[in-house]
Amino acid sequence: MILTTTQTIDNYTIKEYKGIVFGEVINGADFLKDFSASITNFVGGRAGVYEKEIINARANALNEMSSRASQMGANAIVGVHVDVETIGSGSTMIMVTASGTAVVI
Repeated sequence: MILTTTQTIDNYTIKEYKGIVFGEVINGADFLKDFSASITNFVGGRAGVYEKEIINARANALNEMSSRASQMGANAIVGVHVDVETIGSGSTMIMVTASGTAVVI
């Protein structure tokens, strides 16, 4: 599955548009991650615990989107966009949404 943020793929012709596809992942941040991040925030530096959480959630959202596109008969996704939000009481959950247009090349 080819994924690209552009509307075209060099050296390929889009033969068919299958439709918009999404992949969504919501991960909760547990007490230990919150505690670790708060210490990092206090002393300065990068919040590696949250970075890893976002990296994993983004990969899972892209994989889910690719799987859905494959089920539609697509072999590529163009115009990919990834959005990261915090939700829930106290913003304790991370939501990653990936979207794009499933196509056949």
